[in-house]
Amino acid sequence: MAASTFWLLNALNKSYSTQTTYPVKFVYNDKRLVPVKPLPEEVAINVTGKGWKLLRKALRLEVQPAEIYIRNLPRNNYLLGSALRPALVNAMDGLQLNFVVTDTLYFDFDSKVKRRVALKLDPRQAIAADRYAVVGPIRIAPDSITFTGPSSMVDSIPDPFVLRLPEQKLTAPAEIETPIIYDYQALVKSDIAEAVVKVNVKALVQEERQVEPELVNVPEGESVTMLPGAVLVRYQLLADSVPLMNRDSFKAVLDYAKRNQRDSTLVPELVQKPAGARNITLWPDRVKVILR
Repeated sequence: MAASTFWLLNALNKSYSTQTTYPVKFVYNDKRLVPVKPLPEEVAINVTGKGWKLLRKALRLEVQPAEIYIRNLPRNNYLLGSALRPALVNAMDGLQLNFVVTDTLYFDFDSKVKRRVALKLDPRQAIAADRYAVVGPIRIAPDSITFTGPSSMVDSIPDPFVLRLPEQKLTAPAEIETPIIYDYQALVKSDIAEAVVKVNVKALVQEERQVEPELVNVPEGESVTMLPGAVLVRYQLLADSVPLMNRDSFKAVLDYAKRNQRDSTLVPELVQKPAGARNITLWPDRVKVILR
C-alpha cells in the first residue's frame, strides 16, 4: 500500500499532455438576447499540465469555465476554435493550452422582443349543440395576450391570436377556461396560460311553413305551371321569439330567366325572411316549370 501510494503521488506530480474537454460559458444580456437553440457547453482541447491539475479538471473540481462574451446580436452564428484561445487561457489555472481541437463552435442568438396581440375565438368552430344557438357577443377575459421570446418566433404569431374551445356542443350559457396553445412554447413565453371565454347559448325551436313562390321574368304571353306549386320553408328561431315572429314575411321567387334548359327546373330563392329566423332551408331544392 505504501509503495502504491508513493507511485500514485509521484505520477500525479509529473507533467502530461492529453486531449480533453473544457467547459465554456456564454455571457450575454438575457434582456436583449435569447439563444434559439441550446448553447455549446464545452470544447475539445489539447493541454499540458501536472497530474494533479488534470485530475482536478477531470473531476470538475473548482473548474472555471471559459467565458465567451456576446455583447450584441452576432452577425455570424459561429466562432472559430482559434478565437476561443484567449478565453481558454484566462480560465485554465495551472494548465498549458497547446491547441484547440474543436474547429468551430456554433450557436444561434435572436433579439428578445415582447408583443401584445388580441384574442379571438375561432369563427369556424361550432360551439352550440344542434338546435341551440349562440346569442349576443362572445366575451374573452383577458382580451389580449403578451408573448416574449425570439423575434423570429414572436413575430410569426398571428394577430389576432385564435382560440379554440376545449368544450363544444353547448346547451346552456357557460364560462370556459381555454388553454393558450401555440408553437415554440419552450422558447416563447406568454403572460397568461389560459383565457376565460363567456358564451351565451339558448335553445332553438324548429318550425316549417309552406310558401308559394312568385314566378318572375316570364316571357310576355307565356303561361307557366309550377310543380310543386309551393315550397316548404324549414327554419329555427329562439324559443322566446316564437310569439313575436311574423311568419307571413317569408317570400320566395322563381326566376324564369335562370331556367335549366335540360330539365326545365328552377331553383327557389328566398328573398325575404322575418327577423329572428335562422338556419333556413327550402324544399324541394328545384321546382319544375311547364309551359301551357
